[in-house]
Parts: sequence; structure tokens; C-alpha cells
Amino acid sequence: MTVQTAIERLQHGGPLASSFVEWRELAAEPARYAPWPGVDARIIEALGRRGVAGPYVHQSAAIKAALAGEDFVVVTPPASGKTLCYTVPVLQAILDEPRSRALYLFPTKALAQDQMHELHGLVTEAGVDVKTFTYDGDTNPTARRQVRTAGHVVITNPDMLHTGVLPHHTKWARLFEQLRYVVVDELHTYRGVFGSNVANVIRRLRRICQFYGSDPTFICCSATIANPGELAEALLGRPVRVIDDNGAPRGRRVVGLFNPPVVNRELGIRQGVVNATTSIASELQEAGVQTLVFAGSRTRVELVTQYLREAPGGLGRPGEPERVRGYRSGYLPKERREIEAAMREGRVRSVVATNALELGIDVGGLDAVVVAGYPGTVASLRQQMGRAGRRQADSLAVMVASSSPLDQYVVSHPEYLFGGAVEAGRIDADNPMIAAEHLKCAVFELPVERDEYALLGARSEELSDALVETGMVHRAADGRLYWSDEAFPAHEVSLRTGADANVVIIEQGVSPRVIGEVDRPSAMTLVHDEAIYVHDGRQYHVDLLDWEELKAYVRPVDVDYYTDAHLAVDLKVIEEWEASTAGPSSAWGEVSVTYLATLFKKIRLHTHENIGWGKIRLPQDDLHTASFWLTLDPSVSRGIRDLEGALLGLGQLLVQVAPLLLMCDAHDLQLATQVKSPHTGLPTVFLWETVPGGIGFSEHLYREAERLVAFAREVAEECGCYEGCPGCVGPPAAPGLGVRGDVLALLRALTAAAAAA
Repeated sequence: MTVQTAIERLQHGGPLASSFVEWRELAAEPARYAPWPGVDARIIEALGRRGVAGPYVHQSAAIKAALAGEDFVVVTPPASGKTLCYTVPVLQAILDEPRSRALYLFPTKALAQDQMHELHGLVTEAGVDVKTFTYDGDTNPTARRQVRTAGHVVITNPDMLHTGVLPHHTKWARLFEQLRYVVVDELHTYRGVFGSNVANVIRRLRRICQFYGSDPTFICCSATIANPGELAEALLGRPVRVIDDNGAPRGRRVVGLFNPPVVNRELGIRQGVVNATTSIASELQEAGVQTLVFAGSRTRVELVTQYLREAPGGLGRPGEPERVRGYRSGYLPKERREIEAAMREGRVRSVVATNALELGIDVGGLDAVVVAGYPGTVASLRQQMGRAGRRQADSLAVMVASSSPLDQYVVSHPEYLFGGAVEAGRIDADNPMIAAEHLKCAVFELPVERDEYALLGARSEELSDALVETGMVHRAADGRLYWSDEAFPAHEVSLRTGADANVVIIEQGVSPRVIGEVDRPSAMTLVHDEAIYVHDGRQYHVDLLDWEELKAYVRPVDVDYYTDAHLAVDLKVIEEWEASTAGPSSAWGEVSVTYLATLFKKIRLHTHENIGWGKIRLPQDDLHTASFWLTLDPSVSRGIRDLEGALLGLGQLLVQVAPLLLMCDAHDLQLATQVKSPHTGLPTVFLWETVPGGIGFSEHLYREAERLVAFAREVAEECGCYEGCPGCVGPPAAPGLGVRGDVLALLRALTAAAAAA
């Protein structure tokens, strides 16, 4: 059966058709080519034998810019050939000068391995002497010396650059002396805490390069985001050209938005996203359409994989390879490579994955993609949907909405998904908590001169004073900084978490093992003593939370209840940086947050009845960070019957829809409400950042306060529940105590006040 036949069945036949709320067809687009800009004939001929007739217009522009030594970022859709934009100029530079070197940075090891094989294949086809190596935690120790001395192209990830290369730069002298290009792929993933850390790693990289006399050109590639140039310049610390005129062809793509049917209208409960996703994927599977399902979490991956194996078409004939496979972190690298190869060759018909396959790993030409739940950003959704139709053939992409306010908004407003990019990647490389840690690393790598402060960040001089006071850094009479501590600083700094260490979760047993980690505020409610912690679908009892050592010791159990803890938050405004009454009355600034877990409830599974409670005995914790806040003046809050409940419902809704304006994760923002704020004297809702010092989310919400309120109002107005539900302001505490009406009144008053301003 063809993809087109499967599309027609979903659109017009069977019980699923009525729950599709939108269908869009993206027309096929022809390729637009340009000449090769001064590329060696051996490269052109090798590419021709690999099916590349000529460069698309964006590839030609990128190659020309790279050969001219111009920093740039290429921003084009998935499967548009961004790899060629850096592979060709790198090979050309090595052919022109065999001592030239290049460094490739990919956010994951899997993507690095995939790109290494792609580059090695082209080098072999061209018959040229270009040595390519990956360098990561899996690299054999005996091979590392050869990588350092003989590798023309070293492919690694930011974490390994941070801990394994820069601190040992003397062993990498040949690389740094001749470094011509640095490639930063999947730029859109470098945002938030991770991006802020990587920006500091690149500052250190540029400083080491200067020491060895090189000044490499930076080549960046990104999925479509609102601010690729701004993000690239913030990451690299220098001007960057944006190349976004996509010349790649595209086959016809049909996109469907599926909103599962409501099963309890009064409570606003819809069919679960797992069952709805399985229903659609099984239809495609039965039709013989090769399908990739993005299931989101590891638990969902295992559930959907099991359900699809049980569905028609899920089992092949005896002796045939499995038709349905899961793909997620936790699988061995060899197993993942086998699944990728089976997808390319068409032996596997359905693959269920986390976002591990969202990035540019080559999995061949798929017929269809089903996305279980909105992945949080338009950029991620387009990346996932773009994995289908990579051979310019017809393809299908379906997004299945969950009951969350964010999902319900995007599924009800297709123009948000199909219009231009709306989210912007945000980083703050000068966050003092992050910058201070990398300044330590920089001093360890090389003594820091006074004239290097500008390269190491706007706050590096004042941070150096603080480090000198701690004794870790010594300042000589000439002002030069020297490392004077025994610690190895890079190993103490995680690029993917904030400066404050997370709580590590350890499963006890004969061979104790780490099964996860959570941030400190979340740890108070998730892994306190006697909590039931759920990981990968399994229940664990928390025997001990060692707060001083930041370790939670758990053991597997099988019980019929879960725990829900209350976190008391006290927020004080330290400094208001900016305020406005031109739209909704809002401001942003620095806040001090004190949080304390007080008690927990035991709630029975399925019936949700309260079967017990207990006290949580933990010390309070403090955080200085940035916050956005929204103030309700008397004209807005007048007539609200339950102001405290309405503030909480409004805040929960704002936190849920904030990712429409930010490329952030759910835990990056937390909520605090005050019926009479000591700072404003009025009812106030605070959205504070969980990263010490903040990384720019608060300021962006302040700039976009009017849009934030408008998004929240649309979600609340369009929800079909009566008093409140998971899809809008949260479920009512008890029948008759819902706050949806009060929250709607607040939102309408806020938008009316903004319109009158």
C-alpha cells in the first residue's frame, strides 16, 4: 500500500478520521543549484559518484564563505544537505595544505559516529589521504595518541572538548597549531544552561588557539529558529553571517494534527497520548508504511513498542528480522547501529524512539513520522517531522496532542506550527555562576593575562577577584593569574546542568548503580525519605536522601500508591531591573528564593484517594536568580471570588504556555504567587528561573508579556472543560471549587487593560 492510500484512510475512513483537527499539504519543491566555488575536481567527482549532481544554492554560498574564512551559520530544514556545507571546505583546505586540521563538535556521541562514517565514506571515494577520527569517552586509550597527532579531522562533543582536550592542550599542539575550521553542528541544541556552558568552552578554545597561533573559521549549522544569528554570535563571541536560502528539493508532505477524543468532558480528560499514538502507528504499520514514532520518554518508547508488536503487521514470518524496534538511550551502541542500518535497508518497518533520532543521524528514507505529544518547540517538531520523506517522495507526518495546555494550544492553532519560527534560543554566557567555573578551567589551562579578560567574558575581571580571595587562584605582581589549587576544575563542571550540583539517585543492591539525577528543588519533592520515585516505569522506595552528599538511595518496590509532596516557596525581590505598564503590568529582576518541602501525601493508584501522609525533614534551600512577574492592579482583580486559587491557576497556565515563547524545558521555570506581594503591594505571579543567576528567560518573557497573556487567554477560552482541567488551569481541588472562570476573568481584564494602555 502507498503512503497516499494510507493518508486517505486516515483522512476519510475509520474511527480515527474525526479526531484529526487539521490537515496541511506542503507542496513539493524543486532543487535550486549553483556552481561549485573553487572545489578540487577529486571532491566533485567523488560526490558525483555518491549521487550529488551539484551544490544547492545554500551549499554553494556556505562553501564559498568558508573558503574565504568567513564565520557563518547555515539555517535550512532537515535533509537539506547541511553536512556538505562544512565537509567540502574542510577537505579542500586539507588538500591545499595537508597540515591543516579541523575540529567537529556534535551534541551527541551517536551523531558524531554517524558523521564520521559519512566523512570517511567520502574520503575513501575521493581516494585522498585524509585521516578522520572520533574522540569521545568510548575511544580506545591506545588510539588516543594517534588521534592527537595524526588526525586531520577530529570529531568530538563539547563535553569531551571541555574535559578531555582543552585541559590537556599540550598533547594536542599539532591540532591547535594548524586548526583551520571548527564545525558546530545542531546549533539550536546549544541553549539554556547547556548553551551557556558551551559558549564558555568556546571562549577557552579560542584562547588556546591564540596561544598556538591559529584563528579558525567557525561553521555552524542549525534547524530553523527565530534568532540563529544572535544565538551563533552569543555562542562564538564574534559576528556571524546567516545563510538561510534553502535550495534543497522536497517531496510532497502531508501533515495531520490529531487531538485524541474527550473521554470525560466534565473533567476535561482525553484519551491517553500513548493509546492514540499506537492507534495511528498501527494503521500505518498494517498498511506497510515504514514509520518512525517519536514517543518522548523512555517509558513511552517501551510501551508503544510492545503495543505495536502486538498489533497487526507487528510480527514477521518465523526467521525474519523483527519488524518493530525501540530506540533510546540505555541501548548499547552496537544495538543502536544495527537498528539504524535496518531502518536504512527497510528491514525494520516501525521504530519507536525518544528524541535520540531527532538529530541528523542517517536512517534513510522513511514514509511516515508520528510524534507523540508536542516536543516543546516548533524547531524540534519540524526536525522530527522532517525525518520522513528524505528521498523526495511523498510522506506523512502526524502530531498527536496530549492534554497539557501547551499541546492543546498548538493543536488548536495550526498557524503557530505552520507559520514562521517563533521561539528564540537563549543563553547567558556571562551568568556569574557558570562563567566563574569556566574561568577556573581557563586559569588551569594557561595563566590568564589582563588583556585576555575581554575574551573570557564581561565579568571575568570581577570574577577573578573573587577566585583570588578563595585561594584557588594566585595573582602575580604583573597581574597574571595562576592556578594554585589541587583540584582538576574541568571535571567538577557539568555542561548540561547548572552550577549547583544535582542529586544523584542510586539504586541499592549487590552492585549499586546510578539510575538518574534531579535538580535540588525537585529533589525535595521527588526523592525525600519515604517517597515513591518512578523511573522508567518502575517504582522505587527512597530509603534515604543524604542532602549533604546530594545522594538519594532507593530500592525497587511494587506498591499500589505514589507520593505527592508540597514545596513551600518564599520569594523576595532583591532588585527590579525594568518594569512596564504599557501592556500587562509586568517587570523582571533579581530575586531570592527560599524553598522548603514540608509534607507528603500517599495517593492510591487509579482511585487517587489519600491513604496517608508524612513529614519531610529537610533544611530549607536558597537560590538567587532572575524572575519575571505579572502584577494585578485592583481594576484587574476586582470581583474575583477566590483570588488565591485564581492566582495559582493563572500561574500554572502561564508556566505551561511560556515555552511557546522560549526554547526551554519544563523544569527551567518555577512558579510563586503572592496575594499581596511585599514588593508590589498587589496580587503578583512570579515565574522564576531554576538556574542560579538566570539565563535570559525572564527578560524575554518581560519583553513578550502581552503575547504570553494572549496565549494563556486563548488556551483558557478554548478549553471545553467546566471548572478547570489538565488542559488549562489545572483540575479543581474538589467539585464546585474550580477556578477556570476566575482565571478567565483575570486574563480578559489583563488584555483589556493592555489594549487601553
